[in-house]
Amino acid sequence: MKKLIYILLAFITLTSCEDTVDVDVPNGKPKLVIDASFELYLNENPATIEGGVKLTLSAPFFDTDIPTVSNATVFITNLTTNAVINFVESGESGFYVPDATGFIPEFDTSYQLTVIYNNETYIADSQLMPSVPIDKVIQGDGTLFEGDETEIIIFFTDDGNRNDFYLFDFDFSLFLASEDRFYQGEAFNFSYFYENMVKGQEVTIKILGIDERYFNYATLLIGQSEQDGGNPFQTPPTLLRGNIINTTNTDNYALGYFSLSEGNRVDFSIKE
Repeated sequence: MKKLIYILLAFITLTSCEDTVDVDVPNGKPKLVIDASFELYLNENPATIEGGVKLTLSAPFFDTDIPTVSNATVFITNLTTNAVINFVESGESGFYVPDATGFIPEFDTSYQLTVIYNNETYIADSQLMPSVPIDKVIQGDGTLFEGDETEIIIFFTDDGNRNDFYLFDFDFSLFLASEDRFYQGEAFNFSYFYENMVKGQEVTIKILGIDERYFNYATLLIGQSEQDGGNPFQTPPTLLRGNIINTTNTDNYALGYFSLSEGNRVDFSIKE
């Protein structure tokens, strides 16, 4: 079974350079794009959280200038205690971070993101999703069809007490979504191949816990980005809806996703 998964993962990696697919690019009224992703690293001392709320407007896919949104109200509500964490715009235009209160989500607690923009209110609910540690990362000597790829092998052990979904972040805007249905509760490893990798390059590899809906969303986004290139979690080339609802005007929906992930990460140096 592990050989089968290995082949499937390798196939996902290859499709970006083998397939040419025409994508209908929307050119309608710009939509609000809400990228609200948070990564909580509980195994680090002290525990750290990374992420924030990035607000932009959709633009034609091949435009290089993505408009940012600076005049919005952003906050997150703990739906158990009704505590509110207000967000303020950082030094980066359109990027909102918690104010002095800070934001450390807890497990088994629902949180609601609220964004108010142009007199319309957008909301999304999420919970902190657990992850597992990365046991180790090693560099292999395998290659794909081109022969000059760099193989790394990731080892981790799935938690057999729950159904898990993961998002692997390989740095350089390279991602892979995975579910544990094929390796439930097992020690597992798979290969990932970098193309045009500079020897001696430092990379950070992450495993993030996500829910099933975000797994499906990420899988579609990654598939789109492999067709057209770029970061899959920037403005998507097609109108792929996430978990965000416009409570003022349902027809004017937003793009993007609100996610809370426990993360684990390993820094790794590509050998000469």
